[in-house]
Amino acid sequence: MLSRPIQRLIEHHEVITENFFRSSANRIKALFSTSSSRLAEYIELPRRRRGSERKPLATPINELKRRARVERKMRREVREFTLRPPENGLLVKSLIPVAHEVFDARKVLFACVLRVMESIPIHVCRVCGEVHVGMVPYRIRSCDVVGSLSTKDHSWAKGGMEHVLPLVESFHLYDRLGRAVSHEERLEVDRIPAIVELCVQAGVDIPEYPTKRRAFPVYNIGGKMIDFEKKFPRDYSSGKDIQPFGFWQWKKKPGDSDSPSFSSNDSIQDIAVQGMDAWEKMRSGALKLVKKYPVQTCGFCPEVQVGPKGHRARICQAYKHQMRDGQHAWQEATVDDLVPPVYVWHVPDPDDGNPLMHELRRYYGKLPAVVELFAQAGAIVGKDYYGLMRKDVALPALDEESLVV
Repeated sequence: MLSRPIQRLIEHHEVITENFFRSSANRIKALFSTSSSRLAEYIELPRRRRGSERKPLATPINELKRRARVERKMRREVREFTLRPPENGLLVKSLIPVAHEVFDARKVLFACVLRVMESIPIHVCRVCGEVHVGMVPYRIRSCDVVGSLSTKDHSWAKGGMEHVLPLVESFHLYDRLGRAVSHEERLEVDRIPAIVELCVQAGVDIPEYPTKRRAFPVYNIGGKMIDFEKKFPRDYSSGKDIQPFGFWQWKKKPGDSDSPSFSSNDSIQDIAVQGMDAWEKMRSGALKLVKKYPVQTCGFCPEVQVGPKGHRARICQAYKHQMRDGQHAWQEATVDDLVPPVYVWHVPDPDDGNPLMHELRRYYGKLPAVVELFAQAGAIVGKDYYGLMRKDVALPALDEESLVV
């Protein structure tokens, strides 16, 4: 006669078996989910946008329609609407240190890039403008624009700072809540780097580029902006000595530079580490500023205007600009519009001396040109870029490429 525990096991055999297989299935599922999440690290870059395609919207179209309905409703109601900084013309006090940090990080970044470029060259294609960072240019045949060779090989030339950090300019506004720059004023108003203009509007004071700092807020009554301050600051009884344009007469000379200097003891790796930190600070700080201070960009061309609205200069030459009379198709900008990252092929081993081959192009990753420059100089790349540089892929040899499954 069987004992009582064994009889209980026989009676509940089906329940025990079902629970065992269910727990085993959950463990296997969790194992495959974790392994797949570890392997699915590769981040696919967005494909190159055609000239006839518009930039993706930063805000969904349904949200833009909802905001438009709210604004139309505000115009019908004759009452005061409360505005918060920076919509009322005042500064966001918590973002003033961030603006100064971004402005200082930009200076350090440019100084570090100039210093590292003395040791690591920059190559640019004369035909298509492709950029490569490293001693030996790659042999990937991807030059497929009009005028390129039949073999699609690149025609390399020496590159510079503008190929690593493209300059995006914006009209400098004395009053960011004032009227937009007209087409007739396009040659009279200064154009400065957009990231600098964003810092100026967020609280950085630059003598060459004065801006209006309000002491009293602007009011919104019936959908219209009411400004009770004078046109000029209270310190000036008249408008003399203040010009809304012509600031190029006050600019510093080319020899005057307040960029940080490096000591003789600093190695290239130390400078690259400083530059990598400055790049991350500038990007993260600019992201915080863009969320509060509006920035506009054209949907078809790289034009950027820092402020609540775009300018009216008819200088757009992108897709169907004739239908817009040369004006830009303004939409909300992102950080990539202010600081566009130039993606280049990542060199896994800079000391190898062998160029990147066309047959192994699917195993190579990409990085922003600034990050790739500092990485080859010895700086440590953050984990956010592991998916771009393909850390999860083992690079095969050229004779092993056909054996890869």
